[in-house]
Amino acid sequence: MIRSATEADVPAVHAMIRDLAEYEKALHEVRATEGRLREALFGERPAAYAHIAQDEDGETVGFALWFLNFSTWRGVHGVYLEDLYVRPEARGAGHGKALLRELARICVERGYERLEWSVLDWNTPSIGFYRALGARPQDEWTVYRLTDGALAELARG
Repeated sequence: MIRSATEADVPAVHAMIRDLAEYEKALHEVRATEGRLREALFGERPAAYAHIAQDEDGETVGFALWFLNFSTWRGVHGVYLEDLYVRPEARGAGHGKALLRELARICVERGYERLEWSVLDWNTPSIGFYRALGARPQDEWTVYRLTDGALAELARG
């Protein structure tokens, strides 16, 4: 079952974010707290959205956290999937595909023309899964990021 996240899901989403970061060998980079997530997802001006995957017993086994982006070339919004995670013991049961299907449904229903995400180049199981769904890599694009000191320095001028 896939459903929209509620405030009660924040602890489980936070725990799975930490699990995902550990899998990606980047747990030391996680600064998110339950409070930050609660504010981002359910605060006065939500900046992100989440969906929850539950198994047949009602246990939370995965999540998708996403936000709107915008294509200037197409002139419409799209969805950027920040994180998709299914707990290892629940993988292979269709939860990841169901989460992506729900985001695709939202895109089509709202007239959004893109569903995009990033995947680490060494994550071959995920790459194979995404390719099997029809997703294609955008090899001609390179992601750039400013954080921490470099971000602050640029802001200061």
